[in-house]
Amino acid sequence: MTIQTAAHKAPVHTVGTDHTPASPRALAWQHLALMSFAVVWGFSNVVTNFANQGLSVIFSWIIIMAAYFLPYTLMVGEMGAGFPEARSGVAAWIRSTLGSGWAYLCGWTYWVVHIPYLAYKPLSLLVAADWATQGAGGTLARYPVWGVQLAALLVLLGFIWLATRGIRPVKVLGTAAGAASFLMGLLYILLMLAAPALRSAQVATPRMTSLSTYLPHLDLSYFTSIALLVVAVGGAEKLSPYAASMRDSRRGFPQGLIAMAMLVAFSAVLGSLAMGMMFDVNHMDAKTLADFKTNGQYLAFQKLGQYYGVGNAFMVAQATANLVVHAAILLISIDAPLRMMLAEADERHVPQALRRLNEHGAPVNGYLLTAALVAPLLLLPVLGVDSLTELFTDLLDLNAVVMPMRYLFVFVAFIAMRRLVRRPALGPDTRLVRSDRLAVAMGAWCFVFTVLACLLGMIPVNVPFGTASWWGKLALNLVTPLALVSLGLIMPLIAERQLGLPRR
Repeated sequence: MTIQTAAHKAPVHTVGTDHTPASPRALAWQHLALMSFAVVWGFSNVVTNFANQGLSVIFSWIIIMAAYFLPYTLMVGEMGAGFPEARSGVAAWIRSTLGSGWAYLCGWTYWVVHIPYLAYKPLSLLVAADWATQGAGGTLARYPVWGVQLAALLVLLGFIWLATRGIRPVKVLGTAAGAASFLMGLLYILLMLAAPALRSAQVATPRMTSLSTYLPHLDLSYFTSIALLVVAVGGAEKLSPYAASMRDSRRGFPQGLIAMAMLVAFSAVLGSLAMGMMFDVNHMDAKTLADFKTNGQYLAFQKLGQYYGVGNAFMVAQATANLVVHAAILLISIDAPLRMMLAEADERHVPQALRRLNEHGAPVNGYLLTAALVAPLLLLPVLGVDSLTELFTDLLDLNAVVMPMRYLFVFVAFIAMRRLVRRPALGPDTRLVRSDRLAVAMGAWCFVFTVLACLLGMIPVNVPFGTASWWGKLALNLVTPLALVSLGLIMPLIAERQLGLPRR
């Protein structure tokens, strides 16, 4: 589809048109594996979920990997192979199966749920820089909150500018981040597992050889924490817009995701085991546990350095690696969700100005809209937030509520593809399973599981039940997702008015 413009002096590249600059096929499956590992996984996932469940999280990881993460990843791989030229990933898959209206809703939802995430990520990057340069945390707390927020906003704008340079910065930074993240995680696992034998380190968690240590208590607190596990392993589809930039998208895309899944499973299970050897979260008081959730990854590498007599060397290395990882995730999170929304959008749903591309194939005006929506969240202190800890908590809670909504479209797209589409491209070598019925059942299972995990995650567990704070947080958890999705109804009205179409 080509959009005609009023001026004919020079062609205006628009997302989704025949004049869209072709993406260079610069990515091999190894690049994709490391980029997706950096996006999906992080050492903080080990720390956060270990803090919530202790060593029983290993049981949870095994179940979630086998019953949810592996089929989820294979579904994304199959759809990437089945639609190898799709430039907008999930949105293109939805468009090919359910039409442009649903594709727009998918793209909008996927993009808009990243707004709280993009407000939080620059702060994480500043914290990593704090640990890397100062050798300790807490330095940022000495500065006025507005100063830290201004610095975070400048970081965001800098990465938005970097995103306008096209696919090459994404490839370079994403590959480096994935390699750094995996190598640091591997270093921690190997050195910690060897520490009792090599350095006479004491194992912190008692009864690690007992099976009961790894069995969870099936209470409300446990079930509400499942949402964190789902968020931890989700996000492989964020790399789907880059399938068209792969050298061999039909085989390379699934291969890269399968390699990523193996790295994640290895890091989750053995990383949690190593954490249990170093920390006993079952006997931490509330303050210590809260500090551990915030800074646990840096404290772990700091303690590892003490075991091996190298001081803060490991901690600084982890903070530096984390700096690269946060930078890559921030860049990919600015770029990929926006491409999902815009690349398959037509003139009835998204105004032409947002779909214009620069000479590098980047939707610059879309980046500006992203900055305009994220900036208010980065300026929350003017609304009464007066501490950095409170700001971090608010943004983390908001992100945890809205982010899982994007996964639902993956399963809808997969079910629709296997039910509605008969394409020669979907040969036996690209299918998750040969049976369409079994494939649809797996997609439906993952959809229902995600919905249940999200609903349980909305229940406040850290405030007294029935209090005003409990009801207020519950209302926020319910209203925020609905409000963000509802905002997407405005864009088609603007687009149709520009086209002079009658109101529907």
